[in-house]
Amino acid sequence: MKKLLSLLMLIILMTGCGGEKNSGDTHSMKHSHTLVVGIDEFAPFSFTDESGQVVGFDVDLARETAKHMGVELEFRMINWSDKEHEITSGNIDMIWNGLDIMDEYKKFMIFSKPYMDNRQIIMVKKGNPKNINSVGDLEGKNVAAQAGSNAEFLVNEDAYLKDSLKNFYTYPTIGESFAGLDTGDVDALIIDEIAARYEISKHPDMFETVEVTIGSGTEYGVGFRKNNTELRDKVQTAFDAIVRDGTAKKISEKWFQADLIKLRR
Repeated sequence: MKKLLSLLMLIILMTGCGGEKNSGDTHSMKHSHTLVVGIDEFAPFSFTDESGQVVGFDVDLARETAKHMGVELEFRMINWSDKEHEITSGNIDMIWNGLDIMDEYKKFMIFSKPYMDNRQIIMVKKGNPKNINSVGDLEGKNVAAQAGSNAEFLVNEDAYLKDSLKNFYTYPTIGESFAGLDTGDVDALIIDEIAARYEISKHPDMFETVEVTIGSGTEYGVGFRKNNTELRDKVQTAFDAIVRDGTAKKISEKWFQADLIKLRR
């Protein structure tokens, strides 16, 4: 009887261990068909429209790429300054949201090939009331950028520039940055050129740009967990396909009235 009870207990324990393994496998299977894409409110790349739907240039590119891969996507809003934790913890599978390919990010991410050029410019209120026409004119001014952005990194890396500013602020979202400029809390923003021009196209009476570049130009790419080369390569192959068949070109023309896609096959 004792031997029988011992045998039954062993079977129960083995079944329990098997159950835990299956649960883990189910999670993995889910992510082989549903990929979680980290984004934030960063028009025109990704944002929530008036009907509550997630839309944008990068959202369209990601969706068309997913169709070629035969997978579903879940877009998850993240705090942009927390992107390192979000990607390394596994909360998201990739970041596709106007993400600059930077050495700082390469410490915890790998990237797709670049698909668009980018640069950081100065954005001011319409009429340029503070008469900011160069980087030097930022001296003694209140300047801001989005937290966790390339703009914040560039200012923090340039001690001469940062020390010349009266104050340097960061806002959690790009929308809050625009609001700070509109209310006069800050005199200028340092921001991605495409995001700035899109906002100006929507509010031409509120803002304008100063035609100078802060730092050197950068490129946009899709970010993945450090060792997830398999997913990176699958996404790259599918993305290359929508470049070749003209789908990416049509998406670019939809949002920018021009073909800004960098890849050519």
